[in-house]
This record gives sequence, C-alpha cells and structure tokens, in this order.
Amino acid sequence: MFNRIIKRGQRKGSKAEPIEPPSSNMPPPSVTVNHASRSAGGPPSAANSQQVSGGTPTGSSAVEVLPLLKDVATTDRHYLFLRKLQICSFSFDFSDTLKSAREKEIKRQTLTEFIELMQSGSFKLNDTLHEELIRMVSVNIFRCLPPASHESSVNEAGDPEEDDMYLEPSWPHLQLVYELLLRYIVSSETDTKIAKRYIDHSFVLKLLDLFDSEDPREREYLKTILHRIYGKFMVHRPFIRKAINDIFYRFIFETERYSGIGELLEILGSIINGFAMPMKEEHKIFLVRALIPLHKPKSITPYHQQLSYCIVQFVEKDYKLADTVIRGLLKYWPVTNCGKEVLFLGELEEVLEVTQATEFQRCMVPLFRQIARCLNSSHFQVAERALFLWNNEHIVDLIAQNRQVILPLIFRALEKNMEGHWNPAVHGLTSNVRKMFLEMDMDLFQQCNRQYAERESKAREMEEQREFKWKKLEAVAGRAMVS
Repeated sequence: MFNRIIKRGQRKGSKAEPIEPPSSNMPPPSVTVNHASRSAGGPPSAANSQQVSGGTPTGSSAVEVLPLLKDVATTDRHYLFLRKLQICSFSFDFSDTLKSAREKEIKRQTLTEFIELMQSGSFKLNDTLHEELIRMVSVNIFRCLPPASHESSVNEAGDPEEDDMYLEPSWPHLQLVYELLLRYIVSSETDTKIAKRYIDHSFVLKLLDLFDSEDPREREYLKTILHRIYGKFMVHRPFIRKAINDIFYRFIFETERYSGIGELLEILGSIINGFAMPMKEEHKIFLVRALIPLHKPKSITPYHQQLSYCIVQFVEKDYKLADTVIRGLLKYWPVTNCGKEVLFLGELEEVLEVTQATEFQRCMVPLFRQIARCLNSSHFQVAERALFLWNNEHIVDLIAQNRQVILPLIFRALEKNMEGHWNPAVHGLTSNVRKMFLEMDMDLFQQCNRQYAERESKAREMEEQREFKWKKLEAVAGRAMVS
C-alpha cells in the first residue's frame, strides 16, 4: 500500500500554483487563527477567535463546511488554507460514534482534500503554510499513548499473538493525518530547505516516541514516514541513528518493553544496506553495543526476523565482522529458553552462509562446543535445528576444511544421540551426519571413535571406583553403628 502511496505522491502534475498571503493593502478576512502551542506575544485579537490546541470544538460554528481551495480566488486561498488547518486541529471523542458526527465528517473531508492537494502538486505552499501544516499534524499525532496492555498482562514474554491487540479509536482521522504527512514528505513540491525548519530534531524525537504505539497500523505508517525523512533530510541522518540507538539501550537494559522495535529494525536494515565501504567505526560500535545485545531480552520473538536481517547485512558488508557477530551470539546464547535457542540456530546458519573461511577459523572452537550442547538437547526441536546445519552446502564446506578440529569437538555428542536420544527424527539426522564425517575422513573418524571409547572406558572405571569407595564408607559406618 505504501509503495503505491509513494509512487502517487511522486507523480508530477501541472505546474504548481503558489498559495501566497495577500498583500498588506488588502483587508484580512474575518478568520483569525491563534495557536495555543505558540508563545503568545499579547492577548488574542478577538474574544471569539478559535485556538488550535487539539481540543474539541467549543461551538457548532467552530467546525463548518468551507469551499474547496480550488474554487476560491487566489487571494483568498491563504486564509482559507489556514481556516481548514484550524478545523483539522480539533480532536474528537471516538468512543461514541454518534457524538459530533457532522464535525467528524467535515474534518475527514478536509483532510482528504489536503491529501489530494499534496498528491496533485497543483499548489505550492509558502513558508507560513509549511509551518502551520506541520503544526496541525503535530497536534493530531503527538499525544499520550494509552497504558500498554503488558502492564496488566500476565504474559511475561509479551507475545503479541497472545495479547489482545489494541487499535487506536481515532484511526479514521489519524490515518488521514499520517497519509497527509507522508505525501507532504515525498512530494517533489516540498522544499527540503523550508521543511527541515519544522521537521526538526524535536519533531523526529516525538515521532520516535510514537513507535511504542500498540496499533500495528500506526507503526506501519510511522516506519514509512521515518524512512522517508531519513532519505530526504540528510542533515537528520546522524541524529536519527543516535535516537534509535538510545531507544534500543533503554529497551535492552531498562524496560525490555517497546512495541516498535521490529519496525525500527526494518528501517535500519535499509540504512545498513546503504552504508559505504569501508564501514565507519561508528557503525561497527552500533553493531556491538546495540544490535548484538538486542538478543538479550526474553521478548525477542516479535522482532527477531528483522534483527537477523540487520546482523547478516553487516557481515555481508564487511566479512571481518563475522567473528564479532558469532561470538556475540554465543555470549547471549539462551540456557533454558528452547524456543529462543531455535531462533539463534536459524540466525547462526544465515550468518555462517556469508562467513569466509578465515573468519570461521577464529571462532569455530567455541562455536562447535555450543553446537555440541545443542545436539544433545532433550528438546527435539533444538537438536533437530542444530543437525539441519549440515544441510547447508557452504557450512559443510567450512566444516570439511576444518574437520580435524571440529569432529573431535562434536563426536561425543553424536555418539550420545546414537546411543539414546528419545526422538527418532533426531536419531536419523544424527546417523546421516555421522555417515557424512565417515565419508569425509575415515581415518579421522576412526581415531575419534577410539578416543571416545577410551574416554568412556576411563569414565566407567572411575564410576566403579567411586561406587566401591562409597560401599566401603557405608560398611565402615555400619560397623560403627553396631559397636
């Protein structure tokens, strides 16, 4: 849907006709627009002037049907545009669908007219209208979000599929405001030099705060809008990256609760894809301090796919980061969360697919010690997912090149599975992996088999000695009790 919106927003219509304020010798119309959010230099010019504060209209005349901009004289368009922005700045109670139905419909029609105006590119806004348009958008979208459902939920993992999904009641108007903002940003008629005065750092920070909304429709619009701001306003790029970084820090180390992590990671995936090489140190620090620690929270499931994509993008950009990434995964490897462990194994396979032999050799010892533990997991999905790594040709090639190191690390785990894993599928996959190693290097396999048999024999002897000592102690204790 958003691709279609953006394409429509970029179409060039007829030559844009500027909406200019009337000359100073013309009498101003009776409409006065005062903003509560603007610092007042004095008292209002009229007692009955409406204030654009995001509140509900104070009278039936506050929201009225106005003519279309294209139907009025050029000299009247400036003040008519301001009056329409004033109408769109009123907020309504959507808990009651019948309340203020006429005023809601007028606002909806006015927002729709603005959207069509931006899409057509037939009017060019002056500096004042740029400011007032962004002010109207701000009044509508920047609001206190309702308490999150997880605050009263017993679901510790925060799985959105198990929680009741919250939908914003005012979405009929809010969607139109977001669409208007999106088309304003992507419009070829929007002058970046003027727009950046009002879409500033403060605006971007407030926009990022809204990513915590539980309504997925709102987060989808926010994702597209922030991505377009990043692309159009180059001056904001470092600030946006730092602000997203701060959100991640707060999520990882403080709250572990934030609805829009997945959407922010989607934006970052596109940003990382555009990084120039050689990669800046700033970006590598971001990988180590923010992206890799995002594997720590328990609620990783909703955003893991996007996180995995970002991680793989880094390794594809700079192959030397593979060792850093793999060791980072091992650092945050789950101990008791089997579902999370399956996710890690899937991500590990994606990273290994783009890992070169030199980087693989740096981390293969700790890596395959962890894989050996996964092979012996009593949770069949973990063991099965670990064994699936041998279905990947690139990974098998890396293992074959370093089999002298890897096979001794995992041989015991393979034998333990063959001797007594309860799941038949895991037993069958283990047998296939053993055959693969046997065909790869029979001498090495037999050597590992002999070493395994010796270790097991020594272990049995030690166990027998331990049991014998305990029996002797029991006998001594029994004689002492009798005497």
